[in-house]
Amino acid sequence: MTRIIAGMASGATLRVPKSGTRPSSERVREALFSALDSRDLLAGSRALDLYAGSGALALEAISRGAIHADLVEVSKSAVADIRTNIENLAKRIPNLSAKVHQRKVLEFLEQKSNTASHRWDLVFIDPPYEIAAEEVTKVLSLLKPQINEDAVVILERSTHSEYEIFGFEIYKAQSFGDTELVWLVASA
Repeated sequence: MTRIIAGMASGATLRVPKSGTRPSSERVREALFSALDSRDLLAGSRALDLYAGSGALALEAISRGAIHADLVEVSKSAVADIRTNIENLAKRIPNLSAKVHQRKVLEFLEQKSNTASHRWDLVFIDPPYEIAAEEVTKVLSLLKPQINEDAVVILERSTHSEYEIFGFEIYKAQSFGDTELVWLVASA
């Protein structure tokens, strides 16, 4: 069972797609959000959740004070679950602001780069482990001009994977079994 860990919607359960996604474990989310909270990176932030799955990362951010989240997911069934999760959390979080984009991540970022839209403060990238490394590299290159100067990007990946990380510096990395959280900040 996947649930919101803390904040306004603490304890709320989330629908998770039956297949095709790999939700972040509660242990990983707890460590991630405790670190984000301790650095005061959630309150008032605009979040972007790429490869959103159930939306657990973006919705946890909203529960803890983010003012808006964009969730990008290509799977129709996952998008349906995200929308249900948002509807359920809206009963507990006044003025919940979240937008679901049923698109491929690269298409979404390419389209956003051609429009004058807001920038994000906090980005979660949790691609399927089998995704090509080149795609993640391309995602990072498209993302960089669309984030605020002091934005934090969290890349969740297998400890066995390697990605080229151009335009970003690794701020820190944490391992949890086969999962690694890589904290990135834009390089100058």
